Amino acid sequence: MKLFKTPRFFRWIFPNKTWGFSRLENTVYLTFDDGPDPQITPWILDLLKERNIQATFFCVGANAEKSRDLIKRILSEGHSIGNHSMRHEKGVKTANNVYLESVREAHGHISSTLFRPPYGRLKISQTWELKKEYEIIMWSWLSYDFDHRIPLETILSKAQKQIKAGDILVLHDNPKCADRVKVLLPQLIDIILDKKLVFRVIEQKA
Repeated sequence: MKLFKTPRFFRWIFPNKTWGFSRLENTVYLTFDDGPDPQITPWILDLLKERNIQATFFCVGANAEKSRDLIKRILSEGHSIGNHSMRHEKGVKTANNVYLESVREAHGHISSTLFRPPYGRLKISQTWELKKEYEIIMWSWLSYDFDHRIPLETILSKAQKQIKAGDILVLHDNPKCADRVKVLLPQLIDIILDKKLVFRVIEQKA
């Protein structure tokens, strides 16, 4: 069975990345990767506005460049944004100079000191270089909204059992996940609110 909850030892092995936040505060951090997308991102923003919920969007630079109006809307509605590279490269399979240039290029369209590596994978050498300018944001709960082999009922069951205060949650605002996200997100929000948890954005460090 796939892991929804990130094992605790990841935090010990990779302490230079942010895997979650304090369990003492009654908050969770909803995040979306891969957008903005002109089809699913506006739907997500409409739902979040209706439910008075804020989230953090880790945007691909190429998508941000094509959808500048969505970047403006994300920020104007109180959400936070982060860098997800220019073209969604996998760090472990990309030369350092190419990968780092991708992040820098994306920064021209995504003004943020938050960075999430696509696929959650990057080299140690890339990590140390990026840490000079960015806080590397990982996650503690992955929804697997992208994996059509996993029933939505299974994901929601895992959410009910696993999500706790301090968790960083990952969904995706890309076309491949759109249909599943439209079913999953409203129910996931209900589960989290029933737990008396509060949604908060991941704030950039000055």
